[in-house]
Amino acid sequence: MRYIALAPFMIAILMVPSFGLPFSHAMVSTPNYVSDSDVLMKKSVISMYIPSNPSLPFGCVWGTVQNAAPGYPVDIEIYKNDKPVYFAQANVTSDGSYEKYFRVANTVNGHETNIFEGQYTVEIFKYIVNATTTGAIQT
Repeated sequence: MRYIALAPFMIAILMVPSFGLPFSHAMVSTPNYVSDSDVLMKKSVISMYIPSNPSLPFGCVWGTVQNAAPGYPVDIEIYKNDKPVYFAQANVTSDGSYEKYFRVANTVNGHETNIFEGQYTVEIFKYIVNATTTGAIQT
């Protein structure tokens, strides 16, 4: 009975810190310094080979984006024989680098299964600020 009497008091104590915060505090958005019309997409295509007995159970696609558009990720698409097998996004760090790890092999109860094996085409889509556009603020 005594715990039931203390419950409203404990709830009030937990709510006190939130009274000082504005209602829109959780809705604060990051300012977009570049308009969408000033962002260009740059496509790169590379080849990737995964051996039938990989030494590690994961692979990685990594690189850098020169003049990266803030708030835009790098899109990674992996194809085998022109058929899509893997799609991912990687965040671009403040120095313009990105990396995305993915599983190429799985081991369950000592039995190894290859998820990726052979030759693949990797399409990488980078979003950059159009350098010829005036008024774009680069960060």
